[in-house]
Amino acid sequence: MRLHSYIQGRGKPLIILHGFLGSLDNWRSMSKRLAQFFEVCSLDLRNHGRSPHSEAMNYPVMAQDVRQFIAEHNLTTASVLGHSMGGKVAMQLAAKYPDEVEKLIVVDIAPKAYPPAHEPMLHAMRNANLPAYKSFGEISDALTGAIPDPAVRSFILKNLTRDADGGFHWRLGLDEIIENYGALTKPITSEKPFTKSACFVRGGRSNFVQDSDFGAIREFFPRAEFRTIANAGHWVHIDSADEFQTVVTNYLSAPVV
Repeated sequence: MRLHSYIQGRGKPLIILHGFLGSLDNWRSMSKRLAQFFEVCSLDLRNHGRSPHSEAMNYPVMAQDVRQFIAEHNLTTASVLGHSMGGKVAMQLAAKYPDEVEKLIVVDIAPKAYPPAHEPMLHAMRNANLPAYKSFGEISDALTGAIPDPAVRSFILKNLTRDADGGFHWRLGLDEIIENYGALTKPITSEKPFTKSACFVRGGRSNFVQDSDFGAIREFFPRAEFRTIANAGHWVHIDSADEFQTVVTNYLSAPVV
């Protein structure tokens, strides 16, 4: 599958993979910052953003999508940064195709299974009667019961777009995501560890990566380094942008050993 992408900057290539129900637009500000030092390739994963929709959606096929992007753009190797779901895609890519990943950065996610916490949100999105609404505000109000956090609701509403007649529809492949949601909660799979450098960055106010996960992470990634950005939640790159940029830039700029 050919993924939608946005490329900027010059230098060694850095591929950025967004999280669940997100898109490359969520990374525009940070991508612009990092493009001062690297060639930043931001991707929309399948069924997200402006990329094609597909009934197949799991970490092996999504990793293959990124591998296809690497081949299409003649990148012999690239560093890969993935956040949340995108972090699992990045880990799966590194585990299955290690020769194509120079350095790995995983943001606020572990390679383990997670509970299906998004199901109420997904079904509220699908059940929303979008043609009945005339504004983003009306849709936001309608989703308040299932998505009470205003920040999360605002994030979800970025997936709305208008039809030619002014009506609303979801830009992402919502039905395909719901159908495959179980696969997205599963751990990554690997026949052997990724022996190159890897950096796991977590938010100090997030519970996605616990100290107790470090051992399991090192089984997959024995050279894993860990960074905790104390004042950040799950969206580390937004909550503490300056510190996140520093961590990423310093890690990627260090010599490969």
